[in-house]
Amino acid sequence: MKKLFLLSCFFLLLGCKNQETEETSPKNQSSSELGKELFEGKGNCVACHQVDQKIIGPSIQDIAKIYKAKNGNIIDFLKNDANPLVDPSQYEVMKTNFAITKSMTDEELKGLETYILSFSK
Repeated sequence: MKKLFLLSCFFLLLGCKNQETEETSPKNQSSSELGKELFEGKGNCVACHQVDQKIIGPSIQDIAKIYKAKNGNIIDFLKNDANPLVDPSQYEVMKTNFAITKSMTDEELKGLETYILSFSK
């Protein structure tokens, strides 16, 4: 009976350890990795923006280059608190996505900014 109890405790601890690892592993991502994941997933940015070519919106390289040159704040833009610096003619199209970006945490927005600025040359 004692062995059964110890064996049960062992498996319980092992199960808790695996659950803890799964919950904390996303927090181990770098800001840029989180940004890439959001850009390609939840944010759906990839539907309009590609790395090196204009699709519907400007390329990530162009966005990074212009925001870096003008010392712009991508996070403020994604919160709809700043005017667009890149291709203002596409602003109306981008406005529909502010519902997504406004629901993101500050950490997620920082990740997107870090990811985008990683393409500046």
